[in-house]
Amino acid sequence: MMRSTAAVEDIYKIIYTEHYDPYTVLGIHEVTYRNKSCVAIRAFMPQATHAWVIREFDDGRTEDHPMLRIHEEGFFEYVFEEESSPFPYKLRRETYDGDVQTFFDSYAFHPQLSDYDLYLFGEGNHYRVWEKLGAHYREINGVGGIEFAVWAPNARSVSVIGSFNGWDRRRHAMRVLGSSGVWEIFIPGISSGELYKYEIKTRDGHVIAKADPFGRAMEERPRTASVVHVPPPFEWSDRDWLQDRRRIEPLQGPIAIYEMHPGSWRSANGNDEPINYRDLAEELVPYIRENGYTHVEFMPIMEHPFDGSWGYQVTGYYAPTSRYGSPEDFMYLVDALHAAGIGVILDWVPAHFPKDTHALGWFDGSHLFEHSDPRKGEHMDWGTLIFNYGRNEVRNFLIANALFWIERFHIDGLRIDAVASMLYLDYSRKEGEWVPNEYGGRENLEAIDFIRQLNWAIHSYYPGVMIMAEESTSFTGVTHPVDNNGLGFDLKWNMGWMNDTLEYFEKDPIFRKHHHRNLTFGLLYAFSERFLLPISHDEVVHGKKALISKMPGDYWQKFANMRLFFGYQYGHPGKKLLFMGQEFGQWNEWNHDGELDWELLNFDAHRQLLTWVRDLNALYRNEPALYEDDFSWEGFQWIDLDDADRSLLSFERIAVESKQRLIFLCNFTPMVHHHYRLGVTEPGTYRELLNSDSEFYGGSGVGNMGAVQSEPTEHHNRPNSLVLTVPPLAVLILKKSE
Repeated sequence: MMRSTAAVEDIYKIIYTEHYDPYTVLGIHEVTYRNKSCVAIRAFMPQATHAWVIREFDDGRTEDHPMLRIHEEGFFEYVFEEESSPFPYKLRRETYDGDVQTFFDSYAFHPQLSDYDLYLFGEGNHYRVWEKLGAHYREINGVGGIEFAVWAPNARSVSVIGSFNGWDRRRHAMRVLGSSGVWEIFIPGISSGELYKYEIKTRDGHVIAKADPFGRAMEERPRTASVVHVPPPFEWSDRDWLQDRRRIEPLQGPIAIYEMHPGSWRSANGNDEPINYRDLAEELVPYIRENGYTHVEFMPIMEHPFDGSWGYQVTGYYAPTSRYGSPEDFMYLVDALHAAGIGVILDWVPAHFPKDTHALGWFDGSHLFEHSDPRKGEHMDWGTLIFNYGRNEVRNFLIANALFWIERFHIDGLRIDAVASMLYLDYSRKEGEWVPNEYGGRENLEAIDFIRQLNWAIHSYYPGVMIMAEESTSFTGVTHPVDNNGLGFDLKWNMGWMNDTLEYFEKDPIFRKHHHRNLTFGLLYAFSERFLLPISHDEVVHGKKALISKMPGDYWQKFANMRLFFGYQYGHPGKKLLFMGQEFGQWNEWNHDGELDWELLNFDAHRQLLTWVRDLNALYRNEPALYEDDFSWEGFQWIDLDDADRSLLSFERIAVESKQRLIFLCNFTPMVHHHYRLGVTEPGTYRELLNSDSEFYGGSGVGNMGAVQSEPTEHHNRPNSLVLTVPPLAVLILKKSE
């Protein structure tokens, strides 16, 4: 090895990628050489046979200076004996195969992350850290390139490897910024589309390659590299939508959600290939608008390697999956939905993440994102890892991610998956498989604090954005405000209502009278939280059968039960959610590898069911009684909840402002009831707004000729009453004429 101004030990650390701060060795430095102040430029260029420093002057002149090859592995140096301060330069190298390259030196540029950025991240409060960590285009001193930054506090060294450096970790070794654990490097001359990973040397000397936790794009499965993504300009057209969102209280309006899996709603070109986000917009937007939904909820579109996880095992939290196109393609879809007056909700998964070797698990050779104790860090149900919510940087990673989707992609709401598994330390664990909290309890106090901080941050920065919890236990205060010791969610999925109602509808009508409590029990707790009534994808997979296949009876009765089910759901207090395919009665369980059975719409019964759902959505959106007060007794009154023998149920929904009332009368058997007396408060003519037994919807046509005049006969503790014909397996929706 030739003599150098650098210490021999440092040179070997550079060669073997052992140096925590290669910038102290490589690049341009003021040195003492031959007893005078000079400037030395050092570079490590593996596979280079010759190298030069290209000196650049203000007048445009350049000078080439051949560098001395200090070590045969490619360590070069040149000393400018007549210079005493740094100056602009480039490097040139010639490789063994004769290739010559000229480039700016990464090690000539200062870090771009400020001490304040690092402080906020370490504190767990850098809510825009996604603008700092990851891969970002920067222009420094007129030179364009990509700044890479990654958090890996327990690594011995970290390098960027990629298509631009032959995946050679020696080419672009990063520096660690103080005690933050954040490693950084600026690589001039590269831009969008380059593939990259971080190659990490662990404390025990193992070398692992990881995708970027903050990467904005990833290769399409099964490949796993991150992709440098410099966002091109995107012209949003939803400014008015976003302004309205900030000033309108969403929970006081109608919320009818169409839950869907983008890849299996429709396939591309009639085959099983997933549809592109832009093509999806062209078909989905008119479908959602025509059928009256207020929102669409996408199952996770964050990058995930395994199709069979449906997106719930995320490896790229900051990257829309490349299955369906680019991030800008997804923006186009959201913008098109907003232009049609449709809100966008994303499923988001902070409860766990998969063990894929390129992802977050064991990230820097330590349990960085997950708990080290498997009793807290292993998810027993899904074979995945659980985030360490007590670690500031992990909490910051997740909260910033939620805000990222709202900010960058204009998302209107997040549905948080598997909240129950976050709240309880003993979730799906046997005795001895879990660790109590500091007070000896089963509640995960760190997760609870994380959820509260998350919901506070979203509501503070983005008023009008909704956060929904899929939470299946009786945990207190899920939708209560954070400052009132609640978790701060806007809505909670009412899993109890869903289970009780589905269990009831699966019974043969002859036995339903013995299970009448399934329909009435939910009103005992209906206003303890702000609830959403979900019939989601989870209810139509894994042998549970499609919704229409759950219904008892013959072909006609199955469709009658479906219409009754939806009518009952739309009358019940709580916001609404249906999974794709249920609206037209898909017979088969949902299959993520195919598309919905759209050919069923060639048959009358399926078209008529879709028409019923469309008309329900229209009624729901047009009648304030159905949405203005979903969360208190003021918006709901029983008329008769005790007629179990005949399996009849009746109630009223009441508008807050106008006090107008809608009456729901549900008959859960195929028996027609003539001369049925129903108590009403006010005298007058009551119109049938909807009758699910109408022939228009595929029913038998039993009804009341569109309207009924009240009689001054007291019934059901009301001064007036109606005498009705109650159709079979049907719901009547009545309203007093003005």
